[in-house]
Amino acid sequence: MYYPSALVTVKPSIDNSSFYLQLDDNTTLAPTNMKVSPFGKKEVRALVNYTLDDQAETSPHSRAVRINWIDSILTKPLAANLGNMNEKTYGDDPVEIINDWVTIAEDGYLTLRFRTRWGYGVKHTINLVPSAEKEQPYKVRLYHNAKSDLAGRIGDALVAFRIKSTATQTENSSDTENIVDLILEWKSYSGIKTATFKYRVPKEPITGITEGSFVKMLD
Repeated sequence: MYYPSALVTVKPSIDNSSFYLQLDDNTTLAPTNMKVSPFGKKEVRALVNYTLDDQAETSPHSRAVRINWIDSILTKPLAANLGNMNEKTYGDDPVEIINDWVTIAEDGYLTLRFRTRWGYGVKHTINLVPSAEKEQPYKVRLYHNAKSDLAGRIGDALVAFRIKSTATQTENSSDTENIVDLILEWKSYSGIKTATFKYRVPKEPITGITEGSFVKMLD
């Protein structure tokens, strides 16, 4: 029970009278021991440890589960593309993106585990900015501002970004047709790097965003 079972999206109802967990693009989990989301009306990404509850009714969800613990991840919207002002506004300090099971594009989110230097209790900022190039609508750039906190110990953090897209699935389109290459660009300690994620475009437009609490010294 010490380690997370999964990375999920916590999806409460409008009034938070109920909620469920989106495990991946196709699988949902129905908590049987928690009626309302511990994060209120906020939709956030979270790490969760759960146990399958085979005795409970699952409909309309894929599985029934008992939540042992759940902790939210900092969840943010895309930041505005400010052109030549991006680096000045959002910072240009290096990070490394870690190839890990939580580094994934799914359910309308890009979740990242990244590594940098931390120290002295300074709150860093991290932002994801969409490309201004019309021919690359699924390219994004990660910006990190360490607030001059560059000499601390190396440590990891998690952040999730909700990806807005002008394109959404149509009712008649197949899942295969709506899987695109999402290109992430960032400044690493050895220069500019890129990574490509397979991303399934959501069927519905994405709206609203809230922040989580998993990373305490990150904004």
